[in-house]
Amino acid sequence: MRYTDELDAVIAHAEALRRRIAERLAEEAGAPISGSPSEEQFAAADGAIEAWFSEGEEEQDLRAFRAIGPLQQLLADYAETVERIEDMRDRRLS
Repeated sequence: MRYTDELDAVIAHAEALRRRIAERLAEEAGAPISGSPSEEQFAAADGAIEAWFSEGEEEQDLRAFRAIGPLQQLLADYAETVERIEDMRDRRLS
């Protein structure tokens, strides 16, 4: 039986979400995606992720009371996944 680390799967999921964020941003900007997103598209995704994290809990809590779009859902899923990765790493260090 091959050893698999749960953390590796969660990190791979986070990277897949990052790619989907880049693709969604490109789609919303009207840019075609063929194959993998470009470096610029990944940079835009990283900027959106950073903005989402720096926005503050109050603003994100307000979203609980209104519908969010596909991009915001991807960003929320990404943030949740990153939090899970950090928790897993903290438990391993304890």
